[in-house]
Amino acid sequence: MAGASSPCIFCQIARSTTSTALLHSDEKVLAFQDINPSAFRHYLVIPVEHIPTVRDLKRKSEDFSLVSHMLDVGQMLLNRDAPQTEYRFGFHQPPLNSVNHLHLHCLALPFITRWREMKYTPLGPVGFIEAEKLLRKLKP
Repeated sequence: MAGASSPCIFCQIARSTTSTALLHSDEKVLAFQDINPSAFRHYLVIPVEHIPTVRDLKRKSEDFSLVSHMLDVGQMLLNRDAPQTEYRFGFHQPPLNSVNHLHLHCLALPFITRWREMKYTPLGPVGFIEAEKLLRKLKP
């Protein structure tokens, strides 16, 4: 796994070296609860492979497929755990990302506090990018 020598907390979760409870696991991605939730339900879906940020993704079928799969997993989990709720799915873009390992925020609203909503509002090239918009950019 690239970046395995760095102290990336998400790589440690992917290698099962933490006590993080997984909501989903397959050969491509893992999902777990955010340790500092901003909404009624707040899950993270990460690739098993270390990919630092959305800026490291390219317009190619492998990256499109990965992000699409991440979104499918997030939607499945929120549909299961918070049915009939409004959802938001997306990624923080540098420099506003908190962990340098690609992660999809899967939020079942409402937000816990109003100010946290700002973190998950699209603000252009340095803010939050919704998953569907990223997929349009990555489509080969």
